[in-house]
Amino acid sequence: MAIHLYLSLFPEALIASMLSPEDFGTYYALGSAKKSRGQAIFFEVDPDYRHSHFKIDEAYKRCVPHDDGSLKASVYISVYRALEHIKLSALQHLFLTTPDGHTLDLAPSEDIPDLTGQLHLYQEIAPVAPLVVSRLGPIEFLDQLVRSPVSLVSVPAIVFTELELGELADDPEMGIMVSLPYENQDHLRQCLTDVKTKYNTTKIVDRSHNPNLEYRSIKNGFYVGNKKEMRYYPMPSAEELRVMNYRWFRSANL
Repeated sequence: MAIHLYLSLFPEALIASMLSPEDFGTYYALGSAKKSRGQAIFFEVDPDYRHSHFKIDEAYKRCVPHDDGSLKASVYISVYRALEHIKLSALQHLFLTTPDGHTLDLAPSEDIPDLTGQLHLYQEIAPVAPLVVSRLGPIEFLDQLVRSPVSLVSVPAIVFTELELGELADDPEMGIMVSLPYENQDHLRQCLTDVKTKYNTTKIVDRSHNPNLEYRSIKNGFYVGNKKEMRYYPMPSAEELRVMNYRWFRSANL
C-alpha cells in the first residue's frame, strides 16, 4: 500500500498518510477527534524525500492499516519549521480543500506572472500569516522576505498568495471595492495609499490575520520560495473552474 507524504500549511506540519490527496483533504478538512473542521491547504511531497531534520523512515514504519483494515490517515513527522527543511524540487502538486471536503489539484508552472506597475495584496500562509500590501511584484516580495541581506525581519522560506484588489490596485483612494470580501476597508485603502506614495514598499494590514482564505479572492495563484528557489502554482480562472471542477467551485463560493 502506497504511503504519501504531505506538507500541511496551516497548521504547518509534515505528515505521512495512506490516504490519496483527495481523501486526505476530506479527512483533514472535515476534522476528527483531534482536529476541528476547517479549510486545508497542503503540498504532496516526493515520498522518497529525506532530510536529517525529519524521521521519515520511522514514520513510514508506523503508517500501517488499523486492526479493522482501515487506512492510517496520518502520522505526524514534524509540527515545527517543516517548510524550511524541504527542497522545493521535492514539492509536487498543491491541494486546496474547502471546509466541506472538496479538493482542487494545482500543478506547478514555470510561468511566473509579471505584475509590475500595480499595488498588491498578499496573504502570507506559512510559516507566518500576516496580511500585507506592497508595490513589489511576487518575485521582489519574496526577495525582500527571504533573500534580502539588509532586512531586519526575514524567514528562511515562505508560502504566500496574492489576493484580488480590483480597482484599488491602480487607484487605492478612489477605486470601487465591488465584491471584495475584506474587512476594515478604510484601513486597507490607507495602507495601499501609504505604499504608493511613501518610501516603504510594504506595509502590514493585519499582523494576526486568519490564514483561512476566501478562495474566490485569489488573484493568480500561490508562491513558495526559499533562499535558492521559487515555485508558482497558478489558480485557474472562475470560468475554468466551473467547467473542470464545478463541485469544488460551488463549495468554494458558498
